[in-house]
Amino acid sequence: MDNKRALKFSPGRIARSFRFAFEGIWAGIKSEANWTIGIVEAMIVIWAGFYLNISKSDWIIVILLIGLVLYAELCNSAIEAIVDSFTPEEHPKAKLAKDFSAGSVVILIIASAVVGTIIFWPYISKYFS
Repeated sequence: MDNKRALKFSPGRIARSFRFAFEGIWAGIKSEANWTIGIVEAMIVIWAGFYLNISKSDWIIVILLIGLVLYAELCNSAIEAIVDSFTPEEHPKAKLAKDFSAGSVVILIIASAVVGTIIFWPYISKYFS
């Protein structure tokens, strides 16, 4: 890529980049069930955060974890799309790449659920004491 072209600032170029990014988010909403489920779960967690009046530092962690999980879901979908575009039939290495990608999302979801429990439990336990 031409360095002069790469360094050139243009509001139109920035706007186009954002448009492509939002098209990717919309494509995830339309075509990826797990991503849509993640958005619904995020909305529930955000509602719970407002309802339980969690602290600012807890909000920061919750928002970061929501962003990370949604990011991982889209990355997983991108990896699956790339792998599928190169191998129309099943291939052991293609399956392995897709399984690694899906597994990384599950690890992040489990870690987020544990951190979420640690954050929300003290607020929830106040209602039972």
